[in-house]
Amino acid sequence: MIEFDAAPADVSAFLGRASAVDLDALEFGVIGFDAEGVVQRYNAHESQLAGLSLDRVVGYSLFTVVAPCMNNFMVAQRFEDTAQAGGTLDETIDYVLTLRMRPLKVKLRLLAEPAIPLRHLFVQRHR
Repeated sequence: MIEFDAAPADVSAFLGRASAVDLDALEFGVIGFDAEGVVQRYNAHESQLAGLSLDRVVGYSLFTVVAPCMNNFMVAQRFEDTAQAGGTLDETIDYVLTLRMRPLKVKLRLLAEPAIPLRHLFVQRHR
């Protein structure tokens, strides 16, 4: 188990070994996507709160099909800029989700490392 704001090394180790069951046990959303932006991992917490089933998310483009409200300089562009620079990304931002729902305040944690094939987005709803 891992916390939303766990240390970067702990998050990397967890994501490297986490099964779908491990991700589903988390109390925040997790979306894992490849370099082309195609969703490969999507946990139960995010599915339930977003109202989108795995079938409607996994295998689809995160920023153009699943969550176009994140296709902007605050989210998608940060992943792209980090990949082009060959760097590491670990940033937490306050954000408002607007697609398919009333505006919802969340915290997003953007995670990417050159040595890890999937990029990850953690989503924590404000309580």
